Amino acid sequence: MNNPYDSLSDACFWSRAMLGPAPGHVDPVMRSRVITPADKVATIGSCFAQHLSASIRSAGLTYYVAEAAPRGMSAEESTRRNYGVFSARYGNVYTVRQALQLLERSLGRFSPIDAVWARDGGFVDAFRPTIEPDVHRSPSEVTEAAHTHLQYVRDVFTCCDWLVLTLGLTEGWRSRMDGAVYPLAPGVCGGSFDAEKYEFVNFTVQEVCSDLECLVKRLSEVNPKIQILLTVSPVPLIATYEPRHVWVSTTVSKAVLRVAADEVERRFENVLYFPAYEIVTSPTSGTGFFADDLRQVTPRGVAHVMRLFAKHFIQGGDQRPHVPPVGNHVSIGVNESEDIVCDEEVIDRALRESGFERPVCSNGNAEERERDGR
Repeated sequence: MNNPYDSLSDACFWSRAMLGPAPGHVDPVMRSRVITPADKVATIGSCFAQHLSASIRSAGLTYYVAEAAPRGMSAEESTRRNYGVFSARYGNVYTVRQALQLLERSLGRFSPIDAVWARDGGFVDAFRPTIEPDVHRSPSEVTEAAHTHLQYVRDVFTCCDWLVLTLGLTEGWRSRMDGAVYPLAPGVCGGSFDAEKYEFVNFTVQEVCSDLECLVKRLSEVNPKIQILLTVSPVPLIATYEPRHVWVSTTVSKAVLRVAADEVERRFENVLYFPAYEIVTSPTSGTGFFADDLRQVTPRGVAHVMRLFAKHFIQGGDQRPHVPPVGNHVSIGVNESEDIVCDEEVIDRALRESGFERPVCSNGNAEERERDGR
């Protein structure tokens, strides 16, 4: 009797694909293309994208940084001002709408009305409020710096051969005046919240799919050679504005992003999905791929993701040593004990500085869980 499953590979069966390999050695990558040393590889997206940047550098590939530190700037100052964290100094780009608007701004097709926020006696760029460690002296300085920055952003989009886009969130804050989407809520790291000017938004699966499809089409128009590698960040939300548990919001957000990535990969030949999210959150990894805060990915988890990335996307990558985690980039408002620049961390810092003390959860802290064997 013929069975349509008879001819399928082991990867299609849970017992063979998930139970067969040794713990921590599950490899879910089924589609890939080789990235050559001559290819310019750019990155954009959430915090987790920085791990891929480190892998690209360590593998000897061409990590394309259009907005590099000025000649003569010291390494310390370059790090302090976040040069090289991404291919341009756009900071974390968490939502697809934010990425789409960034492309439109770089092409001169969108000029947000509210783009400068006050902070600490000076002014910051509302769309990258943590990128500069020091505030600007005037709104015109912010505008001038943004204009220069957007020219580099245009170079990233039009000149790269590969764009690694890491999808992070569906929740965000936008202007009621023109729909401009910000990386952080007004008042967290600049500006002041005004319900008449700003609103919370949680993009639906239809909106994210539409935005991602539009982004791919417009990128392909301005850069016909571009290959787009999509990933979904495995890092949970640090906070949710929805009236529900943060874990529920995290699950919904990641599901929406994963569905959008799948839909777009099926529609466009120049789009591939790399399953970093699945690798880290796999049930075979237990809790070994997350730190005690149950949010940050451990060096072990990052190394496994990067090993599989190198194996499938870099020629001879399966013979390379494990890629180390990303280096010591830090930014204003970032948890300095971490190596990753993450604008979301500013939310926690703002709460602490305002006198908010994190309650002790009924599940106990990490030490209590370890002591109790949980």
